[in-house]
Amino acid sequence: MKLHDTARVERAVLVQVVHARMDALEAADSLLELGRLADTAGLEVAGQLTQHRDKPDGGTLIGSGKVEDLKTLVAETGANTVIVDNELNAFQAYNLAKALGVRVLDRTEVILQIFARRARSSEAQLQVELAQTQFLLSRIPVTESQQRFTGGGANVRGPGESHLNLRNAPLRRRIAELKKRLAVIQSRQTARDRAKREWPVVCLVGYTNAGKSTLLNALAGAGAYVDDRLFATLDTKTRKVWLAPGREVLLTDTVGFIRNLPHGLVASFRSTLEVAVQADLLLVVVDAAYPRVADHIDVCFRTLREIGAEHVPHLLVLNKCDTEVAAPVRGAAAAATTLPLIAGHYPQALPVSARTGYGLDLLKRAVVQELQSCSTLWRLPSATSRT
Repeated sequence: MKLHDTARVERAVLVQVVHARMDALEAADSLLELGRLADTAGLEVAGQLTQHRDKPDGGTLIGSGKVEDLKTLVAETGANTVIVDNELNAFQAYNLAKALGVRVLDRTEVILQIFARRARSSEAQLQVELAQTQFLLSRIPVTESQQRFTGGGANVRGPGESHLNLRNAPLRRRIAELKKRLAVIQSRQTARDRAKREWPVVCLVGYTNAGKSTLLNALAGAGAYVDDRLFATLDTKTRKVWLAPGREVLLTDTVGFIRNLPHGLVASFRSTLEVAVQADLLLVVVDAAYPRVADHIDVCFRTLREIGAEHVPHLLVLNKCDTEVAAPVRGAAAAATTLPLIAGHYPQALPVSARTGYGLDLLKRAVVQELQSCSTLWRLPSATSRT
């Protein structure tokens, strides 16, 4: 028998509940993205189950009938993990895992697993631990004995509540400690940032896997890590970029955004995303070759509002517009059909290809013009002050 036959492969079944407000394309897109998240987390997608219902089942999300269907699918595919596209509460997660006999994760948990794998700096590791601990606090294991001890009913206060508070106390202390350590790191970074403010700060933000790190490398000639998977970048990276004579900026790459990212997860990475709030200019980067790129643009601006960066001047950058003859068909074809539609909604958007260099000179000029037009910004250092 070959080695790969004996190795235990982590196989997953994807589950999605489609509510009335979600159109078919949006649902399909979200499920496709969940599959990419599973792949990035090292899981092989073995099957999927979709259910349309107006109201989620309080006990299992999908109801007893669909649980039986899912149990059959898990057995047929040999899956050892079920990944739910929707957010699960503690009772739903517990009940599903008990009924299915396999590990049950929701979208947030998969993202947390990816974050844990990708975190390199001490700050990123602390932020991931904070997010994991806060998530764990919401998922204190629900056992039958604990339910009996609580006496049932969410509004009942009694000895069970005291028991839960005792179990939660160590987690709450750890959360407070992590927040304190992150605040110290952020304070030190703020002091260093003030010392480096000789140049304006331009921050790359945008949807995950839109090519932000590739764009950083293309503009700065740097060697930032690039991977064609979701959340390749968790740690911020800053490089000095020469735009024109006497016109230099500090260009910073950040963690990518994604749809349905819980507020608590965004809050855990607030110190990393703070660079976007304090930036002089944001380059909001999206994949122009993606069929529903307008949805990604909406997610980006919603997330910027959530972190308090809506006031920062920005340029919308449509990456992966490969127009050369040798460019991939996907990029060229998508650019031909998608770009006119985007241009109608976002006439100031800048089409570029970080891979081929297309549009980068225009992007540099646009950055210089935008910085010069902002009266609140200091002027860029003169050519004689360059080092």
